[in-house]
Amino acid sequence: MLSKSQARAFFLIGTALFSALFIGLTVDTVRQTAARTNEQNLSDSVKRGKLIWEKNNCMGCHTILGEGAYYAPELTNVVKKRGAEWIRTFIKDPEAMFPGERKMVKYDFTEDEITDVIAFLEWVGEIDTNGWPPEPDLKAPTVVAAAPGSPQIGDAPEKYRQLCVACHALGGEGGNVGPALDGVASRYDTEYLNRWLADPAGVKPGTTMPKLPLTDAERRELVGFLGRLK
Repeated sequence: MLSKSQARAFFLIGTALFSALFIGLTVDTVRQTAARTNEQNLSDSVKRGKLIWEKNNCMGCHTILGEGAYYAPELTNVVKKRGAEWIRTFIKDPEAMFPGERKMVKYDFTEDEITDVIAFLEWVGEIDTNGWPPEPDLKAPTVVAAAPGSPQIGDAPEKYRQLCVACHALGGEGGNVGPALDGVASRYDTEYLNRWLADPAGVKPGTTMPKLPLTDAERRELVGFLGRLK
């Protein structure tokens, strides 16, 4: 059992030791902040985007870096996952892409304001979080072998590379939210693909496929491309 003097010494030495450790860790964290947050990339557009984020209380629904609400999707790496053009299209009119489903407010931002929001989200996604959160240990998606001579992403129309690639993979490249499109023409004819792109929910009620804002010409171009994926 410690005497009073020993207990006092133990308390004082322990307090001093852990206080020094805490101060050292704090100084080290502050020293690394500029590099790990890519401070050099804090452009005026990023700063304006952050102001728009705060002014419209986006964290009332979304989270970034684990901070915010959990009503809507986490957005830390949304630019990497979806791409800037997909996000731009969605922000312009959320419900147009998901009729009767999405509850996100249509803010009527200008093109410049949307650009600033995307710049802010892109900057957030580049912050070095020291590997947190870890990637989920999931089974790698199966890649369907494309037929010899079948078109690949590099041959795709611009709208495919801007929007479709955010959710669908082709030749192992792209997102994994929706099914891979390798060999899609061997499963569906061009008439079906045209109806699907024009109104996904009309073909399959409850589908998570968004209704993309495509012109007739853009839709025909996409159908032509998909129709060659055998």
